[in-house]
Amino acid sequence: MKASTRIVGIGGTARQDSTTEKALRAALDAAQRLGAQTELFSADELDLPMYGSAALTPKATALIDAIRSSDGILIASPSYHGSISGQVKNALDYVEELSRDARPYFEGRAVGCIVCAYGAQSIGTAIIAMRSVVHALRGWPTPLAAGISAVGLSFGADGRCSEPSVQQQLEAVVAQVWDFNQMRSHMAHMTHVAHVAHMARSGEAA
Repeated sequence: MKASTRIVGIGGTARQDSTTEKALRAALDAAQRLGAQTELFSADELDLPMYGSAALTPKATALIDAIRSSDGILIASPSYHGSISGQVKNALDYVEELSRDARPYFEGRAVGCIVCAYGAQSIGTAIIAMRSVVHALRGWPTPLAAGISAVGLSFGADGRCSEPSVQQQLEAVVAQVWDFNQMRSHMAHMTHVAHVAHMARSGEAA
């Protein structure tokens, strides 16, 4: 795998250091331990105008550029009334700016989904909503999503979750994003090798 694997984290709430943001940070820390370069967009970075209502702001351009250069994506949202937050959905609407790219939207990228809520039913419906958006953006949602109950949850000074099962969920989601990119990189390399070999044989035959 290329050394410059980039994983972008998008999410949290309008409040800095929310439980959702801490969960996303813990996931990005796990990605760094695997060797990824990471970038976080949360709170202030997601304070964006409603998509389509104004010219692109510097914050919006930074988000778009980061997604464009990413190899994998992590999205984290609180569950608001059974779905993802308006702030996170608005940020994802800006991915429309990649529609004309050679690699449009989330094409070819694994997307790990993380949802925090105070009720199990709300977690499930928000994960479904998030995965639906990812599918619409041509992304590949990881088989596992992290559905996190925020009741009594805390994170230590090292960024890890105090609840081992939650930390394990986050690390498993990240591992699936990482592995997907590794497999795609390997397939692309093998395709290139096969193409070079075919061209060499064609030249010899000529």
